[in-house]
Amino acid sequence: MEKTNNFIVTDFGAAAYAKKDSKQAFAKAWKKACQTPGGVLAIPAGKTFLLSGGDFVGPCNGKTIFRVDGTIVASNDPKLDDRDYWITFDNIARLIVVGHGVFNGNGASSWSRCGPWNCKTRPTSLKFHNVRRSTINGITSLNSKMFHIVIHKSQHVRLINVHIRAPPNSPNTDGIHVGKSSYVNILHSYIGTGDDCVSIGDGATNVNITGVACGPGHGISVGSLGRYKEEEDVSRITVSHCTLTNTENGLRIKTLAPSLSSKVVSDVTYNDIAMNNVKNPIIIDQHYCPSANCHGGGESNVQIKRVKFINVRGRSATAVGVNIQCSKTRPCQDLLFYGLRLTLDGRRPAGASCKNVYNRFQRSSPSRCT
Repeated sequence: MEKTNNFIVTDFGAAAYAKKDSKQAFAKAWKKACQTPGGVLAIPAGKTFLLSGGDFVGPCNGKTIFRVDGTIVASNDPKLDDRDYWITFDNIARLIVVGHGVFNGNGASSWSRCGPWNCKTRPTSLKFHNVRRSTINGITSLNSKMFHIVIHKSQHVRLINVHIRAPPNSPNTDGIHVGKSSYVNILHSYIGTGDDCVSIGDGATNVNITGVACGPGHGISVGSLGRYKEEEDVSRITVSHCTLTNTENGLRIKTLAPSLSSKVVSDVTYNDIAMNNVKNPIIIDQHYCPSANCHGGGESNVQIKRVKFINVRGRSATAVGVNIQCSKTRPCQDLLFYGLRLTLDGRRPAGASCKNVYNRFQRSSPSRCT
């Protein structure tokens, strides 16, 4: 028999048209692909596969490709909502997840079983843990039960031309979350969800977000931070050439008060950002209250410094286009606003409200804080 590096899931018993769970067939195909240098697990186009869950674990023998041209659908069994993740990729170098196919998280049934703040046990669709020198290219993530994609403890990961979609009222459906990872590039992608399009968690460094179209959703966020004692600093985050449309927030940094950690958010740059009818185009909230049962109080111990907002332009849906509310005990330091052009209707300038912050406005409208 001629040797191959292409392992098609149907050859291992995967049932097309979502008639039965194909978990075992996917596991067998992955084992072969992972063991083979340049191995490919292939999900063929025009077919739909039901997958209750998948754990794709390395190390693998060289570059490994997970090619999705068909559709993978998550089960809507309530018992599976207790999983933290639907599909995981773990301990793999040179992983490529590519194709024109769809990861359908089948989230609607889970959304109806949880309220805005009690969805903690719903599974994220895709988790990439301890993944290195890897690429995620062209795929679509649809209707996740909770987060769509999580990048965790990984390095040198590139996401390009990724499409993420969920209704604006779907709870906790963050598009891409990056935590405890470095050198992550999120490029030329479309994200529309019920929560943050991109969220940056603790321990994220050297993250580049370029050419992302966000909306609907809650914008591009750093945080929330200060929830746990063991958090790590966040630094060198760049967001450029992005467009936000009809979002709840635009560019946001959020920390809890009081906070359990005393970490630092530093060297964050936002450059050439277009705002289209965004409620809070620029917002730093160091008294963030993420729960209906949260009463707040106290001050955040998270330090925010060296943040630049350059050429952020467009229409604010509210009168305050720049809302900076920093910690009284650790005021924000060295914030620069340069070339802002935020208006209410294309003519009237939006305002700026600031507390506990050392900032500079240059060639901007609004031109100062009140």
